[in-house]
Amino acid sequence: MEAYYNCLHCKNKRVRIMTTDGKRHEGIIVDVDQNNVYLKTKGNGRMKTSAYPGNFYGGYYGYGSEILTLSLFTLLAIALI
Repeated sequence: MEAYYNCLHCKNKRVRIMTTDGKRHEGIIVDVDQNNVYLKTKGNGRMKTSAYPGNFYGGYYGYGSEILTLSLFTLLAIALI
């Protein structure tokens, strides 16, 4: 639950997120729910999710951005940048 409240506090702010598998992601938190955080990153207009292997084409957040869905369970650290 702590990760949820940390992400909620950082909503609409630029952050760097480190996950338990050692990956780092930078972007703006656009949404948070009880299970996931949605991170707007620089990308090619695709939506990706960490829970499923495929890519989903989308872009209702704007062309040229990528929405990355990260499970709150996998978050290790979050920092404002």
